[in-house]
Amino acid sequence: MTIKLSRMADYAVTLMAVFARSQETSNEAELMTVSALAAKTGLSEATVSQILKKLTRQKLLNSCRGVNGGYSLAMGAETITMAHVVEAMDGPISLTRCLDTDNACCYAGTCNTKDSWAQVNTAVREALNSMTLKDICR
Repeated sequence: MTIKLSRMADYAVTLMAVFARSQETSNEAELMTVSALAAKTGLSEATVSQILKKLTRQKLLNSCRGVNGGYSLAMGAETITMAHVVEAMDGPISLTRCLDTDNACCYAGTCNTKDSWAQVNTAVREALNSMTLKDICR
């Protein structure tokens, strides 16, 4: 077993980096369309659309409908962390089931590894929280 991000979270980071680079080169928030983002990333329009809707629901992107519509970052690239993007796509960062507050573990009373996993989980979360979209565009 490998510990890795979901494919959709990985794609979401890629898309958000495109927005961040665009914000870096322009003083205004440039609206980007699904088709333009698909062309820039090589992802299908259906996948891009699905991800953008989720990121918009999580308030990381703004959407504007209409002929001249599109999507833009809801805040500065220096404010949005990798943790924001990953959690928007996959939910709370939790390396093991017992660290997910929704899942009670049947071994909770006898487990001697939960505290160790909690430390690892905290380190991963802190690493993702410390890296912003602006950082990954350098």
